[in-house]
Amino acid sequence: MNLILLLPEISLIALGLILIGLDLIVGEQRKSAVGYVALIGLVFPAVFTLILVGRQETSFFDAFVVDNVSLFFKLLLILAAALVIIASFDYVRRLPIFQGEYYALVLFATAGMMLMASTRELISIYISLELTSITLYVLASSIRNDLKSGEAGLKYLLLGALSSAALLYGMALIYGVTGTTVLVDIASALGRTGVSPAAMLGLVFLVAGFGFKIATVPFHMWVPDVYEGAPTPITAFLSVGSKAAGFAVILRVFDTGLMAASSTWLTLFAVLAAVTMTLGNLVAIRQENIKRMLAYSSIAHAGYIVMGLAAATVAGASSVLVYLLAYALTNLGAFAAVIAFSNHAGSDLIADYAGLSRRAPLLSLALSLCLLSLAGIPPMAGFIAKVYLFTAVFEAGLAWLVLLGLLNSAVSIYYYVRVVRNMYLLPATTEERLPTTLSLQVALSSAVAGLFLLGLYPTPVLQAALNAAQALFP
Repeated sequence: MNLILLLPEISLIALGLILIGLDLIVGEQRKSAVGYVALIGLVFPAVFTLILVGRQETSFFDAFVVDNVSLFFKLLLILAAALVIIASFDYVRRLPIFQGEYYALVLFATAGMMLMASTRELISIYISLELTSITLYVLASSIRNDLKSGEAGLKYLLLGALSSAALLYGMALIYGVTGTTVLVDIASALGRTGVSPAAMLGLVFLVAGFGFKIATVPFHMWVPDVYEGAPTPITAFLSVGSKAAGFAVILRVFDTGLMAASSTWLTLFAVLAAVTMTLGNLVAIRQENIKRMLAYSSIAHAGYIVMGLAAATVAGASSVLVYLLAYALTNLGAFAAVIAFSNHAGSDLIADYAGLSRRAPLLSLALSLCLLSLAGIPPMAGFIAKVYLFTAVFEAGLAWLVLLGLLNSAVSIYYYVRVVRNMYLLPATTEERLPTTLSLQVALSSAVAGLFLLGLYPTPVLQAALNAAQALFP
């Protein structure tokens, strides 16, 4: 039992407990220091994660693994948490939220997500997933005087409980068939005995449970209302962190544990990808609230990423990693811009972005670049991620899915460019300048720099993702 392998997660939980204590000690005038401590404290899990790079070890009776793919996801999640914390500095000060609890819950959720990336045993997966989910339920409803926030948290809780029940039932069926909960042993058992009807049913329940976590159709019903009602930084965290952790588990479970049943779940994932990206893009066109538009955009991007799962190859898995990194940078940047606008204007309506380029030129430019990257316009990260993903899926023999993905990408350009058009071509409703705080400027500039760096110089990330993906295939 090697606790050194758990240092990133342990340090995150310890930091969260320190923040709760600090919030009780410092006076009201110094509450903002809690956020800065949270941000600086992320250096420790980041360093501990980097120290583990190159190691391939298991612990806790093979339930916990440190390998290239888990470390890739951990660094991605730490980056997402850092950007969310930066974007939260000014947002949290304006709301009746206990800052110590807020930042601690973000860190606890991140720790749960990192555990999800490293677990390869069904019970451990479920426990780490629930650690993540429970903290996110609280965060989604953390604006106490806002009915929409309370509704978001309640809806997320109820539907999340149903998905957890489906997931647990699927795990029970898989255990009943194989007699083990360790993914490597499940793969061996299914390879010897074949895939029985009970195992097939368990697989379907697993897809349903995980489908809720990554927001695939038809398990996406919670996304628009929760994204709209939750605090905007938490919406950003849900759209990136929760999705990344969900895909980390799915890659581990299906590519490592259930490859013997790939003939079934490959088709299932291909159909889910097609339906999810199509519905997400078509409904996003009709949205008038930018948070709801980004919610349906998030559903569509989940569909794109599921395409990589349907490939069931090393290239397909590595394209999932690259796409998640590009999506994280781009979506967090877009939400940082939405937070900056909402803090001042108090609105999330797309119509209210009219003429924003004359009131906040740099904010408009950053938001435009992030939206165009989400649409897959070169030379930014979104373009490279889609090219790599579509190439991997095409090489896996799913040309029809690639064609559908290209058509959906073309459709998505419409609703992303509509926001850009409002900002640059429509007259402003007011000439009042819209200031952007230093913390949001840092979050925006970091995200934009990252999406250009990945777009113009993708080779190191592509190679790291390829090396990481190889760990998934025994």
